[in-house]
Amino acid sequence: MSDSPPIETPLALPPGDAPLHTPTDLWRSIYFFNLYRLTVACLLLLLSGVFGDAIALGERDPRLFLHTAIAYAVLALLLQVAIALRKPRFNLQLAMQMATDIGCVTLLAHTSGGMQSSLGILLLVSLAAAGMISRGRITLFYAALASIAVLLQHAYVVLTQEASVGQFLQVGLLSVAYFVVAWMAHTLAKYAVASEELAALRGVDLANMAEANRLMIQDMPDGVLVVDERGVLRQGNPSAQRLMGLALPLTSEATLESCSPSLARQFVAWRKEPGRGAQLLRLPGTHYLVRVRFLPVQRGGFWGAVVFLEDMQRIQAQAQQIKLAALGRLTANIAHEVRNPLSSISYAVELLQEDGQDPQQARLLRIILDNNARINRIVQDVMQLNQRDRVQAEPLALAQVLRTSIVSLCQSERVALEIFQVEADADCMINFDRGHLEQVLWNLCGNALRYCSKQAASVRMMATMPEGETVLEIADDGPGVTADSAQQLFEPFFTTSTGGTGLGLYIARELCEANSAVLEYVPRTGGGACFRIVFGANNEH
Repeated sequence: MSDSPPIETPLALPPGDAPLHTPTDLWRSIYFFNLYRLTVACLLLLLSGVFGDAIALGERDPRLFLHTAIAYAVLALLLQVAIALRKPRFNLQLAMQMATDIGCVTLLAHTSGGMQSSLGILLLVSLAAAGMISRGRITLFYAALASIAVLLQHAYVVLTQEASVGQFLQVGLLSVAYFVVAWMAHTLAKYAVASEELAALRGVDLANMAEANRLMIQDMPDGVLVVDERGVLRQGNPSAQRLMGLALPLTSEATLESCSPSLARQFVAWRKEPGRGAQLLRLPGTHYLVRVRFLPVQRGGFWGAVVFLEDMQRIQAQAQQIKLAALGRLTANIAHEVRNPLSSISYAVELLQEDGQDPQQARLLRIILDNNARINRIVQDVMQLNQRDRVQAEPLALAQVLRTSIVSLCQSERVALEIFQVEADADCMINFDRGHLEQVLWNLCGNALRYCSKQAASVRMMATMPEGETVLEIADDGPGVTADSAQQLFEPFFTTSTGGTGLGLYIARELCEANSAVLEYVPRTGGGACFRIVFGANNEH
C-alpha cells in the first residue's frame, strides 16, 4: 500500500491489436521440434552401430543408411544453428525441416527393407508437430509430399528388386495415415488458435477489470483494507493510510493488530459473529471517527476479508454542505422578497419621525428602525453566501491591505487607531480576492474590537511566513471563547451576541476556502481570542 500517485497503466489491447503468438513462442516451438529430430538421428546412428544386425537397420544397404543418418544429424545441427540465428525466416526453416525429414526418413526406410522396417511411421510424428507449430497451415501439403515419397520408394523397389506388389496396400494405408494425422493436426490447431484467442480476450477483460478496480480503490474517499484469515494486511488504499496513519510501505509482518489494535478487536468480534452490522470506531492514532464494515472473501473457505473504513467526518461534512446549499438557495430567495418591505418600513418610520411625537412614541419608532437595520444586516449577510463562487484573485501586499482595512474600520466605528497593532513584513504577498479579503478582515477585526478592552494594542495583527506559508493571526485581549462555543463558532446562525446574525464567521471561513486559504480558531491560555488565516504556499505570489 502506498500514498504515492497511482501509476498510469494502459489498459490491455484486444487480441486484434497484438499478435497472439509472439515470435519468441514460435521459435521456441521449432527449436524443440528440431531438437527431437536431432535426437532421432543420433539414436538411429547409435542403434545401427550397436544393434544393426539384430534390428535390421540398413540391411539392404548399410553404407547408404550410415551416410543418410549422418547427413540427417548434420542437417539437424545446421538447422539448430540457423534457429539460434533466426535466419532464414521461420516458415522457410520449417519447410526445410520437413523436406529433410521426408527425404532422410524415406531413404532410411528404403535401406532398411522399406515398409517392413516401419521407419515411415516417424513421419507421422513430424507431420503432427509441423501441423501444431504452423497452426495447420500447408500441413496437408507436407502430407502429400510424404505420401508421394513413400509411394515412389516402394514403386522403385517393385521395379528394381521384384518386391511384392501387394505391399502397395500397406503403403497406401500409411499415406492415408499421413493425411489423417495432418488433418487432425490442422483441426487441433484451429481449436488451439480459437482457444488462445478466447483466453487472450478473457485475459484482456480480466486485466481491464483489475486495472479499473485498482483505480477505483485508489481513488475511493473511504479507506479499504484487505486482510487474510490471520489478520495480515495484504493491500490498502491511500485513504486507509490517511485514516489509520499507517507507515508505508507495508511489510510482510504488518498485521491488523500491530497497526490498529481496536480495529483488530472488531475483526475478531466479526469473525465470531459474522452477522454484526457496521460499527462506529474512533481510531486511536489519528482520532478519526469511522464506520467499520467487513466483507468476507470466500473461495471454498474463509480466505480473509475486505475492511471498509467510512470517514464519518467527511459524510457529516457532505451532509452539512447539502443542507447549507439548500438553506442558501432558500434564504437568498427570501432575502430578495424581504428587502423591499424593509425599505418601505424604514421610509414610513422616517416620515413619522418628522412629525411631532411624544417621547414614548419616539422610543418605539427607534426600536422599529433598529430592528429594521438588524434585519437588513441579516439580509445582506445572506446575500453574501453566494459570493464564494465569484473569486477574482490578484496579488496583494498583505501589510498594505491590513492598514487600509484598519483605517476604514476605525473611521466607521469612530474609535482610536492605536487600538490596532499591525506587525507585517512587506514581503508578505498573497493571491486573494481583494473584496473577499476586506470582508474577512472587517468581520474578524470587528469581532475583536467588540470584545477587546479598547486600549492601545488591544488587537494585534501579526503576519508571518513560517515554512513558506503566509499566516495571519488576529488576537484580542477580551474574555475569549468558551470551550463549548469554540466547537460551534463557524456554524451558520450561531452567535453569542444579542445583536449578531451568526453568519459573519461562517461567511469569512467560506470566503477563505474559496480562495484556497484556511480560517481557524486558536485557543489561548492567557485569555482573549485568536483567529488564524493560513494562506498556504499556493496562495503566495
